[in-house]
Amino acid sequence: MNTGEDTGALRKIIDLTRLISLLILGLHFYLACYAFFRNLGLQADPVDKILKGIVKTTLFSSNFLPKLASLVFLMVSLLGVKGGKDEKISLKPLLMQYMCGLSLFFISILFFCLVEHLAIKSAGYIAVSMVGYLWMMASGAKISRIVKGGLRPDIFNRDNESFPQEERLLENQYSVNLPAQYNNKGVMRKSWINLINMFRGLLVVGTPGAGKSYFVIRHIISQHISKGFSMFIYDFKYDDLSRIAWNMLKKYAANYPVRPTFWVINFDRPLHRCNPLDPKAMEDITDATEASRTIMLGLNREWVKKQGDFFVESPINFLTSVIWYLKRYKDGIYCTLPHVIELMQAEYDQLFTLLSKQEEIKVLINPFISAWKNQAVAQLEGQIAGAKIALARLSSPQLYYVLSGNDFTLDLNNPETPKIICAGNNPQKIQIYGAVLSLYVSRMIKLVNQKGKLKSSLIFDEFPTIYFSGMDGLIATARSNKVATTLAVQDFSQLKKDYGAEQADVITGIVGNIISGQVTGDTAKKLSETFGKTMQDRQSKSINSTDVSISKSSQLEMAIPASRISSLSSGEFVGIVADNPEEKISLKMFNCEIMNDHASIAKEEELFGDIPTGKGASEEEIRMNYERIKTEVGMIVAAEGKVEENGKQSMGKNKKKKGMRKGSQAVTQSLST
Repeated sequence: MNTGEDTGALRKIIDLTRLISLLILGLHFYLACYAFFRNLGLQADPVDKILKGIVKTTLFSSNFLPKLASLVFLMVSLLGVKGGKDEKISLKPLLMQYMCGLSLFFISILFFCLVEHLAIKSAGYIAVSMVGYLWMMASGAKISRIVKGGLRPDIFNRDNESFPQEERLLENQYSVNLPAQYNNKGVMRKSWINLINMFRGLLVVGTPGAGKSYFVIRHIISQHISKGFSMFIYDFKYDDLSRIAWNMLKKYAANYPVRPTFWVINFDRPLHRCNPLDPKAMEDITDATEASRTIMLGLNREWVKKQGDFFVESPINFLTSVIWYLKRYKDGIYCTLPHVIELMQAEYDQLFTLLSKQEEIKVLINPFISAWKNQAVAQLEGQIAGAKIALARLSSPQLYYVLSGNDFTLDLNNPETPKIICAGNNPQKIQIYGAVLSLYVSRMIKLVNQKGKLKSSLIFDEFPTIYFSGMDGLIATARSNKVATTLAVQDFSQLKKDYGAEQADVITGIVGNIISGQVTGDTAKKLSETFGKTMQDRQSKSINSTDVSISKSSQLEMAIPASRISSLSSGEFVGIVADNPEEKISLKMFNCEIMNDHASIAKEEELFGDIPTGKGASEEEIRMNYERIKTEVGMIVAAEGKVEENGKQSMGKNKKKKGMRKGSQAVTQSLST
């Protein structure tokens, strides 16, 4: 125990040990330089008689052994020294001083061999030995002042926050496997990110440049195509992902029982045409309502947070009625979005006359007709203008051309006609193209999420740039239909801005697999909370005047802190994976660097071919299609108006004949009377 009595006793022992060391060294100097001391008159006969017995011992039989004994006692005395602690003292210079003193202490013996003059030899030997002795004693005493037991040098706590990760390759016929490496207590080890159950949804998060496409999405495309998946790709920056899909299809086409066809939806340079309002795919009016809601909310993102308001629901109902009218008119031969847009521009009296002929939509258009009959023009304009103004932005010859054709259908996982569909957007025209592509996605998902279809993969790059209200339902229900969904977003706040807080929370909370690159703010905090905590070591150091105290403890801390997620480099990802009942993964969480073979990827991309454009559509064809649609809508309005006019004329003639018949009967009755 550190009591005052023990400290005092320790000091006495240290002093006694050091005194013994000095006594042995002094006797050695007297005996080794006896002639020198005798010439100086420092010799005494009584002392010599006492020393005669000591000289006969083995200790003083040579010049080396007494020095060694003195050094041993000196070192023992230094072991008990407890000087005041000083963090500025370094061990290396003290060791160098100690070694220099040790060298002088023993090298001084050379004076007896190299110098003949007795006085110089003896004085030099004693002086050099004492200098070496004092250096060793001074440096040894200072060594005890060094702060021992320092904390670990891991200033960013990376090693302490590391944890074991899955190192096995777990593969099945649906999986995506990404090779990686991770740090485990300072040792780099190889691992695998095993996405063995993609049907539970995958959320890829990361700021621009984090490596979402290069390290994750490109591997999902290539591995799913190699395993025979049908596929839909929302390619935000066309044709970055579409080009990969086309070349992977050429490479792995033999892996499909029926080779898929490849289709591209691109409004800037139309390649293929597809009608998202295909009447054959709309079974009842709810399909038209869903399509109407998707297109209107896609064009007016601020309406997402105002659903249920009168001036939001009114344009949606109005658009629904127009879509369903064209679906019923002549078996839907004019049921396309361009025809809908043009028909909505008709005069109200003509338009309401047409729509009122369909019994199924009378309920929807009744408020508009009432406002028109009551001459509430301001109210009517408020109800309809939202739809007309928004859809007028889609009045483009290129859009009309792509939306009015039927080169292919959206049932991409049809076993008889599998497809790979790439929908390209343009970052400079996000609001317009995004709304139309949202309609494609809405209609496509309804056809894909059915039983008895092929396995399919839906990949959405920059998902918030399109609006689809049923994504949570798709992830929740499509697992049994073998539909794998991949959503790439930059940040959760971006998703909240475009989808609303509630919908965004549902989407981010329902996915089973999460891969995140560098993100900051609330997104990093939420992900850190999702990953949970691990048991980590903690150390603290306390320094006083005589000692250093280090305490160690273990406590639960965030496995991947938000600060770590905010400082990830490109290619470094954190996340968690989902497993299957028959394929359990105990180590689901990961914090690693995905290992891409950059040279191999670059070499492969050099051999990539461009997506075939074929003949394409000429400007003349696009312009003629645009004019044809306008003409057809004019014919519909004129034809129905003519039928209405003929009906009125027929009704008038019937009334006139009826009046003449009544007059004739009155004359006959009068004559008979």
